[in-house]
Amino acid sequence: MLTFAFDVGETIIRDDRYWAAWADWLDIPHHTLSALVGAVVAQGRDNADALRLLRPGIDLDAEYEAREAAGRGERIEEDDIYPDVRPALIALRAAGHRLVIAGNQTARAARLLRALDLPVDAIATSGEWSVAKPDPRFFNRLVEFAGTPPDRIVYVGDHPANDVGPAKATGLRAAHIRRGPWGHLWADTPAAAAADWRISTLSELAAIVT
Repeated sequence: MLTFAFDVGETIIRDDRYWAAWADWLDIPHHTLSALVGAVVAQGRDNADALRLLRPGIDLDAEYEAREAAGRGERIEEDDIYPDVRPALIALRAAGHRLVIAGNQTARAARLLRALDLPVDAIATSGEWSVAKPDPRFFNRLVEFAGTPPDRIVYVGDHPANDVGPAKATGLRAAHIRRGPWGHLWADTPAAAAADWRISTLSELAAIVT
């Protein structure tokens, strides 16, 4: 049996609410921020650079805390989950695989994900570990967290540079999902081609592994 480790944003949850909340907080049109996120992604930059372009010098940590204090903080709800997530997780678990979630998210996001009662064995985020992808230390921590040898872990994510490359370099196997802006934009790149599997839905995982 294997351990499947899942990225969060645009792998198991949609990022629509996340960016819409930032647009509302900064009082800018949703389309403006969405377009800028797409632009910085296409340039291979940190997606948070979209916020820095709109508000040069912005202190993102301070703004995040201000949002929380104002009752407009981070939210992850059931309708943010992609429709194929629960069925895929249930199928993989029924086949005897171990399932964990570990991605570049805040510590609060980890608590919100746990509250959704997804059928997984454990959830952790970079905010809790104080190290983020693509840093290899994230994947070393993931191996410890999963309690599984690296070659028995399949990391599933949409971002070739953050998910596929560093996972493979740490000895994990990788599945690239063609979903979200990163997954589609870089689906045909050598970085994505390095994945052991290339999928369009999480429901494909059970059949591929079989």
